[in-house]
Amino acid sequence: MPLSHAVLALLSSGPSHGYELKGRFEAAIGPQWGGLNIGHLYQILDRLVRDGHVTRDHVSQNDRPDKTIYRLTDTGLAELRDWAASPVVRAGGFRDELFLKLMGVARLGPEALAAFVDRQRTSYLSDLAALTRQRREQADPLVAVLIDAAIAHTKADLEVVSAAEMRLAELAERSGRSGLSVGEQRSVG
Repeated sequence: MPLSHAVLALLSSGPSHGYELKGRFEAAIGPQWGGLNIGHLYQILDRLVRDGHVTRDHVSQNDRPDKTIYRLTDTGLAELRDWAASPVVRAGGFRDELFLKLMGVARLGPEALAAFVDRQRTSYLSDLAALTRQRREQADPLVAVLIDAAIAHTKADLEVVSAAEMRLAELAERSGRSGLSVGEQRSVG
């Protein structure tokens, strides 16, 4: 599980408490991942403790609530090294809402397809502009790599949308000619 391994990687730098791990994760990954839900993080930490990859110690504090410090175990370090040595393999295909949208709009006819492609292209170009600004301002090399990946993915999606407009034109035309309005479908059914 990638988030579990990311937590192990953060703990390899030294012991931490939950909110500190959350902050370190968000600083290391940057805005491309999004925030890490603290409740989810604590579920991950509980699982890592259960599996023997992490230990936890409760530290009493006089002027604040007690805190829990998490430490990487030798077993956790071995798990992290095994994970780091293996390639990333896409497990579930290429599930993406974009493909579902393309399927749907193509069945609504050529006008719907053209309108969607135009809106999606505009959205991707806006995303590329924002990502390019972020990239210019980024000094952290890890976050820069993540932004570069986001730029590459967005460019690829832009190419897919442009190609889909041509490739799905015939389907959209057939669907537009043979498609019944909702009212017509009800009266036939």
